[in-house]
Amino acid sequence: MGVHSGAERVLAGLDPEQRSAVTAPAGPVCILAGAGTGKTRAVTSRIAYRALTGDIAGRHVLAVTFTARAAAEMRSRLTVLGVQGVQARTFHAAALRQVRYFAPRLLAGRAMPELLDSKVRVVTLAAAKVGLRADRAAARDLAAEIEWAKSSLVEPGEYVVAAAKALRETPYEPARVADVFDAYERLKRGNGVIDFEDMLRAAVWGIEEHPDVAEQVRNQYRHFVVDEYQDVNPLQQRLLEAWLGGRDDLTVVGDASQTIYSFTGATSSYLVDFPRLHRGATVVRLVRDYRSTPQVVGLANAVISQARGTEARLRLELHGQRRPGPEPELRIFTDEPAEANAVAARCRALVAGGTPAREIAVLFRTNAQSEAYEKALSEAGVPYVLQGAERFFERPEVRQAMIALRAATRSASVDTPLPAAVVEGLSAVGWAPDAPPPGGAARERWEALAALVQLAEEYAADAEAEPGLTGFTEELARRAAQQHVPTVEGVTLASLHSAKGLEWDAVFLVGLAEGTLPTTYAKTMEQVEEERRLLYVGITRAREWLWLSYATARSPGGRARRPSRFLPQLDRSGGGGGPARRAERRRPQVVSCRICGATLLAGADRKLGRCPTCPSDIDEELYERLRDWRQRVAGAQKVPAYVVFTDATLTALAERKPGRTEELVAIAGIGPRKVGLYGDTVLALVAGATVDEVCSQKTSEN
Repeated sequence: MGVHSGAERVLAGLDPEQRSAVTAPAGPVCILAGAGTGKTRAVTSRIAYRALTGDIAGRHVLAVTFTARAAAEMRSRLTVLGVQGVQARTFHAAALRQVRYFAPRLLAGRAMPELLDSKVRVVTLAAAKVGLRADRAAARDLAAEIEWAKSSLVEPGEYVVAAAKALRETPYEPARVADVFDAYERLKRGNGVIDFEDMLRAAVWGIEEHPDVAEQVRNQYRHFVVDEYQDVNPLQQRLLEAWLGGRDDLTVVGDASQTIYSFTGATSSYLVDFPRLHRGATVVRLVRDYRSTPQVVGLANAVISQARGTEARLRLELHGQRRPGPEPELRIFTDEPAEANAVAARCRALVAGGTPAREIAVLFRTNAQSEAYEKALSEAGVPYVLQGAERFFERPEVRQAMIALRAATRSASVDTPLPAAVVEGLSAVGWAPDAPPPGGAARERWEALAALVQLAEEYAADAEAEPGLTGFTEELARRAAQQHVPTVEGVTLASLHSAKGLEWDAVFLVGLAEGTLPTTYAKTMEQVEEERRLLYVGITRAREWLWLSYATARSPGGRARRPSRFLPQLDRSGGGGGPARRAERRRPQVVSCRICGATLLAGADRKLGRCPTCPSDIDEELYERLRDWRQRVAGAQKVPAYVVFTDATLTALAERKPGRTEELVAIAGIGPRKVGLYGDTVLALVAGATVDEVCSQKTSEN
């Protein structure tokens, strides 16, 4: 097969937008790729097409990703396409390779310093140097702040001002964090070690300050591709610019609506400003979604369509390419245990129905939410795996808390209410029921221990449970034993952040209540918008089946909560029984256009069952008969015609032509009362009866 025939093979099967991205001329190219639109295929096909047509040589290409998994996937696809020699690496792997190669030249023959696997140990020592006692969680938060600062090109002396400008929620007073940052840098230098940010800086320094190194690097790498460009931080961008050296053969791919790592220093500004910073850039939008059904795509569009801020300027409206599937479900429960049990039951049913457990995911906002789902799945006999986090009872703070609670059983008074006894026992590990501390790791630790207090409240409300703190600690030990059972394959439990880049056949998005998503810690408009994008990322993980749920209270009888502000205004159907039963039976359903599959939000659109821009298939003759009949009924009842049925309802009837009562009540605005008054008559008119016939029939019945 010749070069050009190989290039034609690369183009085969690409959609028009993907083909535009692949065949775009050399120079700056920005591919705005929505979720599920085949961005990896487009990027690898672009590299392969250019290589097979002789435009570039594979050995001169550097493709940069954010995960080793993505880099391996890119290399694998290029091999299948017949292209060899392309370097596909993460930023850190590419920098490490270059620094190691040039170390003898850059370091005057000295060995390259040891690379720290983790900052936490050195940060703990640095905190002690400046008079701070930092536990493991506090050290992790300090390390995260130092990482943010270094990724943002902020020096210790600049930290206080930079943190204030960025509205950082710091684990200690900013001046104290700056002191720790400075001590950390001095300790590193004294011990002859470097961290990952130092390595990136060394790669930049080697190119910017050593012309011979710059010449060699730029001669090797002449064409650049950057994946997930919305996640680049200033330090990574500085390295990319050093590699480029003023050249413009750069292809970037990203989706501003999936910007969810701003807290680490990542910024979508380089993606948003790409056309302005690179004059004459080619911009291609990939909007055909091959991952999800039109129903899932429609809901994703509805959620992100309300976005505001910088990232919203590059918002993409996706178009589902798969066959229609089930409507997404929205379920409401009285409390979180009921929500978790219902999710576990549905997971069990899906597995029994043939869905592999590995193709099911339960996604939540914070890792502290995992315990309820670990317990519910264990008790339902459904295997699970935890993505990107430790199991609840394996977390160090939870293990320490259980030891403290067992010790507290020796002195606990039988008259002390269990939740109060647990709070008192947790004081031994430094936990107090105050506002959670600042800092992500410290807050996560606090929330994990708060989850134990919530478990105590639920346990105390169980009339069959063994009373007291001793019974509760035994229950915790039982749960821990259950959740230590090893699993080879199971339902994935993951936070929304760790679910990025993954996909499943069936996805449960849980805990969609105000205070959880968006979190109460999202104070600014930018932070709230990032929470909206988290939900969007979660929705777009589902291929076919999507469940959204929230509980009206955290625990039985707890304080009422509102649904997340990000959820569209969905149709709600009620049920009988008491208040608790009704809360579980309400199933707000997403209504999708029966023509294009988009989610319908406006009342009139939901009634018609289609978008206002989609073509109408109305039966004009039936519509006129319905209008004639409505006029006669309104005249006889001496009421305005719209009281009988609105024009929109008549249009919906003439378009959808219901043949059964169930189809009639599916039309918004036709409830049980109107079915009782007019149902049989309307069905007869739809079936072909004349107005005179139905009116004479009604008269004879009366």
